[in-house]
Amino acid sequence: MEPTPDDKFSFGLWTVGWPARDPFGDATRPPLDPVETVHRLAALGAYGVTFHDDDLVPFGSDDDARTKVVARFREALDATGLVVPMATTNLFTHPVFKDGAFTSNDRDVRRYALRKVMRNLDLAAELGARTYVFWGGREGAESPAGKDVRAALDRYREAIDTLAAYVVDRGYGIRFALEPKPNEPRGDILLPTIGHALAFVASLEHRDRVGLNPEVGHEQMTGLNFVHGIAQVLWHGKLFHIDLNGQRGVRFDQDLVFGHGDLLDAFALVDLLEHGGPGGGPAYDGPRHFDYKPRRTEDLAGVWESAAANMRTYLLLRERARAFRADPEVQEALAACRTAELATPTLADGETVDDLLADRSALEDFDVDAAGERGYGYSRLDQLMVEHALGAR
Repeated sequence: MEPTPDDKFSFGLWTVGWPARDPFGDATRPPLDPVETVHRLAALGAYGVTFHDDDLVPFGSDDDARTKVVARFREALDATGLVVPMATTNLFTHPVFKDGAFTSNDRDVRRYALRKVMRNLDLAAELGARTYVFWGGREGAESPAGKDVRAALDRYREAIDTLAAYVVDRGYGIRFALEPKPNEPRGDILLPTIGHALAFVASLEHRDRVGLNPEVGHEQMTGLNFVHGIAQVLWHGKLFHIDLNGQRGVRFDQDLVFGHGDLLDAFALVDLLEHGGPGGGPAYDGPRHFDYKPRRTEDLAGVWESAAANMRTYLLLRERARAFRADPEVQEALAACRTAELATPTLADGETVDDLLADRSALEDFDVDAAGERGYGYSRLDQLMVEHALGAR
C-alpha cells in the first residue's frame, strides 16, 4: 500500500523541517533545505508541499536572495511534479509580533503584518496555491485589561476583509481558511475553536471566500470532538482545508503522526471525509495535509519514516473504513440504529404546524413508554467499528 499523488497528501516545510527545538531544549536536528524536502516528499508519494513565507525565504532576505530561493524551489517543483496547494504567513516568530499581528495594539505592527501577508499572497498565487491559511497564534492576550477584545476582533475582521479584497482585486483564485486554536503560544488565542471561527466568518464582508482549516490536535486540546466539529464545518460548506495529526487529550499541542493519538477518532474522521458526502461519496476532495512534527528523538532518517507513517496510516484507515461501510453486519447494525431515518424531515413535505397539532399520533396517542423501552444498538455498531479499525474483520 503505497501513496500516490492521487491521494492528495501534502506536508508543510515546517513539519518535516522542524529542527526539534522546544521551550526547554535546543534543536536536535539540522535545518532542511526546502529543495531537498520537495524531492524527498515526492519520492515518498506525496502530492503537495506548503509553506510559510519564512520557511522558504529566510526572514530579512533582500530581493536578489529571495528571487534565487524562489527560483530553486520552483525548479524542484517542476522536476518532481509536486504542487503548492496552500501557503500561509509567519506572523508569530519575530519579536515584532509579541503583542499580535492583525490585533497588535501597535498600529504600525498591524500595517506591517498586512504588507507581509500581501507579499506572500503574490508568491502563493505565482506558485498556484488555491488556499491561504491564517493561524493567529499571537492574536490574543494574557492581560485582561491590556487588550480590548472587541476592538481586537474589529481589527481582525478588518485585516481579513482587506486581504480578501486584495485577492479579489488582483484576480487571484485563492480562498482563505482560518485555523482555530485555543492556546499555545498565547495563553488565550482569539478564535479558539471551530465554533468561534465559524461565527467570525459570518461577520466578514467576503465571507464567501473565507472558510476554515481545522486541525485535529487544536480542537482536541479543548476536549471537544473533532469529528463532530468537521461535520459541522462540512454542514456550513466551509471545510476549505484540513490539518491532520495526532493528539492525546487535553494538553500541549503534540503534533503527533496522524493516528498516533486517538486511533478511533482518526478512523471516524477518515470515514467521514471519505464516505460522509451525498450518496456515501467523499465529503471532502481537498488536500489531506499533515501538520505534524517528527519526534524530537528522531534523526533525519526518522523524519522521513514519520512522514511516510502519516500517509500509510491514512491509507490503512481508508481501507478499513471502506470495509466497514461494505460489511453487511454494519449495514444491519446501522438499520437497527435507525441511522438513515435522521435524514427524514420531522415534518412531512408540505406539512404545517396546524397539521402537526392535529396529528394525535404525535402526542395524544404516542406511546412514550414503548418508545422509551426501545434500544438503538449503538454498542454493537461501536464494536463493529473497533473490529474494523483493528483489522479483525
